[in-house]
Amino acid sequence: MYQNWNLQCAACHSTNLKKGYDAASNTYKTTFSEINVACEACHGPGSRHLEWAKLARPPYSQQSDKGLVVLKSRWNEAWKFAATGGASAQRDRPADAAAMNTCAACHARRSTITESGTPGAPLEDTHRPALLTAPNYYADGQQREEVYVWSSFLQTRMYQRGVTCMDCHEPHALKLRADGNALCVRCHNAAAFDTEKHHFHKAGTKGAQCVECHMPAQNYMVVDARRDHGIRSPRPDLSLSLGSPNACTQCHTDRKPAWAIAAMDQWYGKSWRERWHYGTTLHAGVTQGAKSLSELLALAEDAMATPIVKATAATLAQPYMRPGNLPAARKLLANVDPAMRIAALGLIESFEPAARAQSAAPLLADPVRGVRVEAARVLADVGDDQLSADQRSNREKATNEYVDSLQQDADWPTANVNLGNLRSRQRRPDEAIAAYERALTLDPRFAGAYVNLADAYRQQGRDAEGEKLLRRGLALLPRAPDLHHVLGLLLVRKGEKGAALKELAVAAKLAPDNARYSYVYGVGLHSAGRRGEALTVLRAAEARHPYDLEILSTLVSMIREAGKPGDALPYARKIAEALPGDPAVKRLLAELEKAR
Repeated sequence: MYQNWNLQCAACHSTNLKKGYDAASNTYKTTFSEINVACEACHGPGSRHLEWAKLARPPYSQQSDKGLVVLKSRWNEAWKFAATGGASAQRDRPADAAAMNTCAACHARRSTITESGTPGAPLEDTHRPALLTAPNYYADGQQREEVYVWSSFLQTRMYQRGVTCMDCHEPHALKLRADGNALCVRCHNAAAFDTEKHHFHKAGTKGAQCVECHMPAQNYMVVDARRDHGIRSPRPDLSLSLGSPNACTQCHTDRKPAWAIAAMDQWYGKSWRERWHYGTTLHAGVTQGAKSLSELLALAEDAMATPIVKATAATLAQPYMRPGNLPAARKLLANVDPAMRIAALGLIESFEPAARAQSAAPLLADPVRGVRVEAARVLADVGDDQLSADQRSNREKATNEYVDSLQQDADWPTANVNLGNLRSRQRRPDEAIAAYERALTLDPRFAGAYVNLADAYRQQGRDAEGEKLLRRGLALLPRAPDLHHVLGLLLVRKGEKGAALKELAVAAKLAPDNARYSYVYGVGLHSAGRRGEALTVLRAAEARHPYDLEILSTLVSMIREAGKPGDALPYARKIAEALPGDPAVKRLLAELEKAR
């Protein structure tokens, strides 16, 4: 079902597309003006241009938009070198944001909120852009999966300084403005950059091309080479610490990062690898658990970072938020960038209803649709008594916008699961169950739908049906760790502890990167009186997931119970690193120090 033109391709490869999916019959009545990216895709309805033409009289004003959405690139005159020269040209005035947003609607990895957007509106008004997270991106923001370049470009200093897509690309001819390095030296001083003293490769060779070092290409769909629009300097040192690729060894495939580091040290000294890179913080957000929270929140507020980087940092911080971090989240909710406001709403999702209502309710009336629908989702389970009459009205409108977006994409199993999640939060279980069942009708191999539907059954006291459902799913997906884990929890509730432990063990083995599965399996072993095995499992999990507070606190508890408080100290100290200044942790450390 995923190899479907209406579902996957049509929105960006047609003009004025209306998908026209009918969920009841599972059919499409798709309409379009042209199967092509034609004038109206970027410039709005041609009818407005015709109306202008009927009334216009010569001489025509050059300031008139002629009834079109006018995308002002000014690529030729906007960039000038200073009279005294300089390494790079400067833009004479801010870039036209509408021009960029028009390109982004198709050149971004994203899902759709509405088909009725206006060309040039903020992308978040019509779409949900993907952030710089796995599996789409490496830890340092380099492209990994097919991401269509937009979020890559948003990371760059060039974007911050006003470079637009049309400064480099001629959209009507589908060509670059110039060939080879001639494109780059329009804004970068050739004497400084297009020389062997800068790139240390023989003139005329592949290595002397700017794009080979700063925009390495990767093939998608076997033959489609896409250059990474992150436009970054090679950092082979980050390949060692973050596991990300680098342009040097992507070209010199027989060499290792250490070789590239040594070469760059010889050419540029060592200062190049002393420069801070946001990838280190984003990587910590994935690998360092709760310890990374303060670093992530600091990056989310860093004025030097681009909005896409800050929004990614805020999103990675979401699992580690604690009540004391609410002021930081509220500050981010007021950010001028809609991507930041959306990410900040996720930061408060775990807080109690009153705090969420106070913080998020104003965003129910946000001018950007994507912010409104995220606020409605986060506040879906907040009681009416926590909101004013106006806020309740705004939530209803924003929730309807959210539901409309999900129903528009009802051909996607994930949209049905998201609708089920919304109805579950709204305490409308029958509608939630219907949405999850529909997701499985569309894709019987969608593991997440089995998990959510089984949980909906649990909430209604229908575990017997949930068990049948999970076993049906495992017949199709025997190596799905989520299904084994949820079945294990269900069997614990049934009192079948031996069978439950087997399922939890399989889940932990199949998904070693999921800290929660190892934690639950370890606790299960301990409850079964198998303390030694539990400690082995939890210690191995802690090595893979340092600073996971559940694992650390459980290790401390089990080791103290075994009468070895001194052995618990290293884990307690790691808790203290993750929660500096926490009074309860200080007391724990003092008790362990005294008892050892």
